Amino acid sequence: MAHPSTGLSELAWMAAMATVVKVLLIPAYHSTDFEVHRHWLALTHSLPFNQWYLDESSPWTLDYPPLFACFEKLLSLFAVHVDPKIVDLINGLNYKAETVVVFQRVTVMLADLVLYFSLWRCCRKLSLEKQRLVYISIVWSPSLFIIDHIHFQYNGFLLGILLLSLSFLSEGQDFMGGLVFAVLLCFKHLFLVAAPVYFVYLLRHYCRGPYRIVKFFTLGISVLAVFLLAFGPFIYYGQMSQVVKRLFPFGRGLCHAYWAPNVWALYNTADKVISFSLRMLGFNIHTVTASLTGGLVGDSAPYAVLPQITPMVSLFLVVLAIFPCIVQIWRHPQQQHVTQWVAYAYTCGFMFGWHVHEKASLHFVIPLSLVAIVSSEDAGHYIILSIGFGHIQEVDNKTLYSYTEDCLF
Repeated sequence: MAHPSTGLSELAWMAAMATVVKVLLIPAYHSTDFEVHRHWLALTHSLPFNQWYLDESSPWTLDYPPLFACFEKLLSLFAVHVDPKIVDLINGLNYKAETVVVFQRVTVMLADLVLYFSLWRCCRKLSLEKQRLVYISIVWSPSLFIIDHIHFQYNGFLLGILLLSLSFLSEGQDFMGGLVFAVLLCFKHLFLVAAPVYFVYLLRHYCRGPYRIVKFFTLGISVLAVFLLAFGPFIYYGQMSQVVKRLFPFGRGLCHAYWAPNVWALYNTADKVISFSLRMLGFNIHTVTASLTGGLVGDSAPYAVLPQITPMVSLFLVVLAIFPCIVQIWRHPQQQHVTQWVAYAYTCGFMFGWHVHEKASLHFVIPLSLVAIVSSEDAGHYIILSIGFGHIQEVDNKTLYSYTEDCLF
């Protein structure tokens, strides 16, 4: 086992090199998510919190949980001193000055410190060689560079919270692992897919022994306290239905505007190929737009031939896919496998979930980086999933989608 300070210095060097690349990417292309987060800075800065989930001054309404909104509020306190127009709710719409670009890019780099700390905590007891392998795969992850520092997101920050939770679980500190996961859900609700894994694992691994009832209620009350802290003010103002509506906008459709490479991408393609073939054979098939969703609520089109998929069907398939893992956890709740189980749950969510974004592949690729060094089998799983769903798709998925659309439609 390497001395902790040695591994930390290795991580610091790699993080510094990665930051140099991130700085060079500041003037790069950015997606509409850049304006989404700029608007959230303005929204949380200009309005009282009881208006955050009611505001419709922009198409990019707030659809993240309250703790992330508070994170945006914190950033806005600095943004107003950099350039007041950044946090101008009306006049700041689609603001793209150099000041806002640099400010928002830098905030992502600083937020990545959470990822680096959690990564070090996960790997500090490993040999130096294994630490290097994990650090390279995560700190220099092509997907994180593309999604966070070109496209623009805060996935490194959020994944850092997930890794912090997993680091506690891997050390047998189940209470802290569960508590940190609850905090993560109040930052980004889409991590909820792994909640069944956490619940069953903590029930079987933590809530045991002579004080299992005390442990159960202590953990339950603590987790409930986290959610009340985050959502309590909106419960007080009677806005929870509005908050839930924003967090789960099922009207956006089954698939994201650019399909994630999952079961529903195959389903969509099959519907289009079948309808195209039937029209070529002379059948009168109603033509629908090529994009089955455009990313905004209400901006989706029905299938031409195949049955419609509802949110409940999607949820059922996700739960069904996770169920064998839950059975395994119930029988053998071993802490050395918890990272694989969490990654498996996120893989199921990616394959069968509703309106899955391609970036959701990070939810299982990044945790799998931690266990890829354990055995050749784990390394094989990581390579297949990271290449097939992680790194390459972020570059090629939009190009492939556009090419398919042009060829068939």
